[in-house]
Amino acid sequence: MADIFDDLDKQKFGWFHARSILTTGMGVFTDGYDLSSVGIVLLIILSSYGITSSTPGYVLITSLVAGTALIGAAAGALVFGELARRGRVKFYGVDVLILGVGALMQIFAVNVWVLIVIRLILGIGVGADYVMSPIIMGEHSNAKDRGKTMGFGFGMMWGFGALTAAFTFMVFGPILGVSDAILWRIVLAAGAIPALAVVYLRRRMPETPRFIARIAGDKKTFEQEVNYIAHKSVRIQGDIQDKHNFKYYFHKYKRQYIAAMLLWFFYDQVAYAGILFGPTLIAKKMGLSPDAWTYLMEVFTIVGGIVMLALIDRKGRKFLQIAGFMGMGIFLLIFEEISGLGIVAALPIAGMLVYGIGMNFFNQAGPGSITASGLYGVELAPAKIRSQIQSYTVSAGRTGAAIATFVFPVLFLTVGEVYAFYYLAALAMISAVVTLVFIPETKGALEDSSNETNEMKDVVVAGSK
Repeated sequence: MADIFDDLDKQKFGWFHARSILTTGMGVFTDGYDLSSVGIVLLIILSSYGITSSTPGYVLITSLVAGTALIGAAAGALVFGELARRGRVKFYGVDVLILGVGALMQIFAVNVWVLIVIRLILGIGVGADYVMSPIIMGEHSNAKDRGKTMGFGFGMMWGFGALTAAFTFMVFGPILGVSDAILWRIVLAAGAIPALAVVYLRRRMPETPRFIARIAGDKKTFEQEVNYIAHKSVRIQGDIQDKHNFKYYFHKYKRQYIAAMLLWFFYDQVAYAGILFGPTLIAKKMGLSPDAWTYLMEVFTIVGGIVMLALIDRKGRKFLQIAGFMGMGIFLLIFEEISGLGIVAALPIAGMLVYGIGMNFFNQAGPGSITASGLYGVELAPAKIRSQIQSYTVSAGRTGAAIATFVFPVLFLTVGEVYAFYYLAALAMISAVVTLVFIPETKGALEDSSNETNEMKDVVVAGSK
């Protein structure tokens, strides 16, 4: 028996795959822009509303502005995880429409509480995109390049969005000298541009062959899709629709699914502490402005991304993820040690190197391109329940990120920064162990990594040429 997805898996990377990365990746670019830009302008937002460190509830308000989009993302992921069961592309475009409208609405926030509500709405679009984009990337990809496709299309496009946010701040702030009251509105609202630019392209994207075959069970359309993507004529014999339900798969593979959820939950606590408060709390220790901090850190991110692209489909996901988490944990501990000795304040470049290597290089070379790219939710779960498992992992991650927005500033500002960094380092180390013990290697054919191949024994492919 030939695998019905063989022709798609063996197809060389081409224009169809590149267009898919561009179309899906622009939503992820917007996610990176929206979630990182608020960290860059956070202090300006608070100042423009007359909120200072002496304002009652200052830490809570700061956390809500920074983290409400993440709470919305947790909810949006669950909703769109269910909707994606009815069609991947059917609801694709709705997510970036929410992102675009939400970004524009921030201009009209008359007070900080209105802004918090708007960012909650925007977060729903973020969560939706975190579910939809990785699934469509993975289900459209060939086997050989799936890791690179998702690592670049999600992991690195997110970073490019963050870099663009810093560039936007620099252009309208230091260069053009726009007043702070207007500056933060421009920076946040500019996130609407990439989101709305791809609404049309997303609505035109073809449905994924995995959905057509395994969920819709439409043999004729699937054959047409293979011909369109792989330029092969095939004839399918047998029932290709997956008759199993969520309970069937979850009972057999629940340890892997729960581990994937825990990994994103732990990872986002570590990552978003740096994303949201690195440009302010940590950069301040080194005398850096928020945009300068972001630029410098992105250098490490890009180098880590290059390493990931070179190794993810050769060495595999598991090796990179374990090495990445271990590197993050070790360098966070080193950073705290040299910070406590006063080296970071006296020699900022040492602090930047240590922090950048741990939180940006090892991050992007490992879990930032694997767990945080939604790769495990896509590769461990079969098509029938892929959107549900992906939505649970995304929601777990967004919940972890939201927790970080409340826990990290409290630890950093009130309990003591040493405990804040010990907490993050411990989570990174635990994540490395969870990956080692519970997560299998997932490179190769998508149906193999998701244990779906054995469920298609009665399907025959004839006439492939």
